[in-house]
Amino acid sequence: MEGRRFDSRSPSKSPKCRQRSGSDNMSSWLDRQLSSHQFQLAATAVVSGITVAGLIYGGQAIRRKVAVEELKASIPPLDEEHPGQRLTDFGAASPVASAAKEEERVAGLARRAQQGDYDSELINEQLTRTASFLTPPGYERLRASFVAVVGLGGVGSHCTSALARSGVSRIRLIDFDQVTLSSLNRHAVATLADVGTPKVHCVRKRLEAVVPWVQWECLNVVWREDQGERLLAGWDKGRGSSPDYVVDAIDNIDSKVELLKYCHQHDIKVISSMGAGCKSDPARVFVGDISASIEDPLSRTTRRKLRMSGIREGIPVVYSTEKPGPGKAQLLPLPEDEFLKGKVNELSVLPDFRARILPVLGTMPAIFGYAVANFVILDIAGYPHEVGAGKSREKMYDSILSCLQGLEERLARSTGQDSQGLKIPVTKDDIGYLVEEVFRGKSVVSGLPTRLALTRWRAPKDGFRIDYGWSEQKCSKLRLEELVCMTKEEAAIHEKEVLREGKPPEVVYDVDIIQLVERRREEELQFRRYR
Repeated sequence: MEGRRFDSRSPSKSPKCRQRSGSDNMSSWLDRQLSSHQFQLAATAVVSGITVAGLIYGGQAIRRKVAVEELKASIPPLDEEHPGQRLTDFGAASPVASAAKEEERVAGLARRAQQGDYDSELINEQLTRTASFLTPPGYERLRASFVAVVGLGGVGSHCTSALARSGVSRIRLIDFDQVTLSSLNRHAVATLADVGTPKVHCVRKRLEAVVPWVQWECLNVVWREDQGERLLAGWDKGRGSSPDYVVDAIDNIDSKVELLKYCHQHDIKVISSMGAGCKSDPARVFVGDISASIEDPLSRTTRRKLRMSGIREGIPVVYSTEKPGPGKAQLLPLPEDEFLKGKVNELSVLPDFRARILPVLGTMPAIFGYAVANFVILDIAGYPHEVGAGKSREKMYDSILSCLQGLEERLARSTGQDSQGLKIPVTKDDIGYLVEEVFRGKSVVSGLPTRLALTRWRAPKDGFRIDYGWSEQKCSKLRLEELVCMTKEEAAIHEKEVLREGKPPEVVYDVDIIQLVERRREEELQFRRYR
């Protein structure tokens, strides 16, 4: 004990004492910092920033809430004036509603434009290419014109579209029919949404989106001759001018003939579209006088009915020279079960309208329609253009018929029969049909197109005999398929060597001529079903 020494200057401390000493030091440091002027300034800045941020965010939240409430209050309740539309699966607005609004906008623009509220400079800019082509005078005539289109199917719709887009300002549409699903393959402007709607309103509505300034008159009626004065009256319910041109795009023969006859009798310019059905060759589409149209069953029937009314030529038509034949489209027959059900005429949309289906390649009605519109535009504008003239070969047909009558009488007398009063079962229309459509207006021997005649090809096996019939009327047993076309000089030689001396044609003519005659006769058999 005595050996231990204690240093009173550095006494040892316990852990508790050291802990108390650290706490005292921290407290004194905090007291010094809190009492520091710099610390007080920093704390004041932080508190101020937090306060300002809270005020800003709180004000924005209040403004957003007020704006949402105002927006909700501005939405009108759902009613007839403000209908609701179902959203799409993606939460977007219905496209149907957008389309309806677009149609409403287009219709409104068209109404204003048709009342004159449309900048003429915009119209001239849209039609600048047409104006530069037709020259200013022609362009002004076209802009002031009034055209009536009768029939709004494939041909009529394409024609109307071209007329409106080219500058015709007043167009009257006449058609009783509605857009069908099967007509969409050839219609110019119809869509699926138009199926079941009248064609006249469909065409007007769709073209108003392209040329809103064009004025329209839509008549959803059937063309009838007894209604012609009303349907082709002057513009604006008869108070304006009559049509500068009428476009016949009807596919019903009786209505077509009535329209063409009415226009011809009232000196109204008209152009007619013949049949585009069963046609497929654009290179064979021509514009010419109706008397020159060949190879077209619709044209042939129309032409013959007009001739019965004394109209032989003077009507321009668009027609195709493409011939029907094996392997090509034809008028489809009705199914047998339809005949078993009763009167097939009741299947037609209207009385006297066709009930069978006419195959149509969608491109061909468009070609016919644009050919018709092109003719109308050029004619109204006074632009130089040529049209195939009518053949005016009535005198030639009379001469051929007279020569054929004389031939049959000579052949009857050569066998000792009395030929006085002899009749032959051939008409002038038959002569024109054989010469123009079967033999192409040329001799089968030399190919010459002048001084033509028709003669029997072979001598009858049982000789030339007169059929007296039940009324004792003298009649030749001549049939159309027995006749061929030659020049008068060739026919005289043929009569001597083949018809009188009895030589077979195979001995008199070479193989090429024999084969040509056979081809023409086979074609005539094909044509006969369409006569």
